[in-house]
Amino acid sequence: MTRARSRMSEAAQRFAERRRKEDEAPRLSEEVPQLATLKLEMEERSAVSVGADNKYVRHVMVDNAPALFEVPCGDPACRDGGHDLTAGILRELRSNAERFEAQGTCRGTTGNNECRRMLRLVGMATYR
Repeated sequence: MTRARSRMSEAAQRFAERRRKEDEAPRLSEEVPQLATLKLEMEERSAVSVGADNKYVRHVMVDNAPALFEVPCGDPACRDGGHDLTAGILRELRSNAERFEAQGTCRGTTGNNECRRMLRLVGMATYR
């Protein structure tokens, strides 16, 4: 039971930290004022798998979204991992790219090894 509480506490701490970063980040509408809509299609997979382990689409609410694109690692055993795609995505959005791709490797650890999960993202944006 203590281990389960510890894990929940770790998850709660990670969530609180992510929320703090989002609250402190500049708003996307301020960073890219001409942006009207943004859709992100993401695929995540382990470094050794051929197909995607996780696929999902995120529709970003541009008017109040943070200009922060940090995606948590999808492996529940990963510690201190995730994918920070903020710089690349903002660069594409500031250049008014309507379609762009980005990818990143998880920087966390699973046990004594590097996690190395891969995230591939396709972004689709419209502008005013």
